[in-house]
Amino acid sequence: MKQGSRVLAGTESTAANAQSDDGDIAAKVEHAVTQLSDARTRIGRVIYGQETVIEQCLITLLAGGHGLLVGVPGLGKTLLVETLGSVLGLSEKRIQFTPDLMPADILGSEVLEESGGSRSFRFLPGPIFTQLLMADEINRASPRTQSALLQAMQESRVSIAGAYHALPQPFHVLATQNPIEQEGTYPLPEAQLDRFLMQINIDYPDIAAEREVIIKTTGLSRAVPEQALTADELAEAQKLVRRIPVGESVVDAILSLVRDGRPESTENEMVRNYVGWGPGPRASQALMLAARARAMLTGRLAPSIDDVVILARPVLRHRMALGFAARAEGITIDQVIDSLTESLR
Repeated sequence: MKQGSRVLAGTESTAANAQSDDGDIAAKVEHAVTQLSDARTRIGRVIYGQETVIEQCLITLLAGGHGLLVGVPGLGKTLLVETLGSVLGLSEKRIQFTPDLMPADILGSEVLEESGGSRSFRFLPGPIFTQLLMADEINRASPRTQSALLQAMQESRVSIAGAYHALPQPFHVLATQNPIEQEGTYPLPEAQLDRFLMQINIDYPDIAAEREVIIKTTGLSRAVPEQALTADELAEAQKLVRRIPVGESVVDAILSLVRDGRPESTENEMVRNYVGWGPGPRASQALMLAARARAMLTGRLAPSIDDVVILARPVLRHRMALGFAARAEGITIDQVIDSLTESLR
């Protein structure tokens, strides 16, 4: 009887601890939601008419990932990254990628110094040693330079002369790419594209937003972004994202969506006819993290299937390749992804 009482007491204690943990997470998420809502509002005071783009950028950073911003020149990509850095309290640097840019120009290099009759090497860190790096027109850099950035994105460290140097945390890359101009560019390899959590397409603003842009940005004063979070608070929010529970139905939706995007095993006719290669397991991981981050950004304690549907395009569009038949018939990758999400709507 005493032994049974001890077992019962232990069970009650475990249940109480679980409830306490759930309450603790809920309180922390609620606090993070308030901060993120404030951050979103402050970003919107500087970036006009790009609510979806702002949301997807915040989701990318909350999930601890990197983003690829694709859009024609003049849509405010540089200003967006600078504003994100200021509002989220991140140190921010910008690199203009060119064909002659070398890995050392990004990562840093060792220099030989002489002091007191002795010589030694000292490491001079490059601009990649920041918390938010803007890689402007990344596809203009050579494959050698792109591969140097790849290691940093994947491992959050760089290797110089056989020694590893850790990057500041949190560390994020927001790269831009011009989809129109292709002369003198080096297309990003699939391995590097897969390292980006999302490909965020930036379109032209609607007429109301463009009116606001020309009125508010051509006067004597311009809106200045105000800090809403610190880097430590963002890092704490990133940890919270990974603690948000995900229901089995959402997990099944992610698996179904990603696996149906592979032409070798799908029953989707558009994928079989038009897709050359499909998304790998990293796409499933990205969808899981992004869905959790979107749930928290919108004030919910768990993601839904709707989050998976909404995030399917930015998460999958750079992880799938269209075949010749699709290009010949004018089929876009977003149309293929939409056909995959029809069963989840």
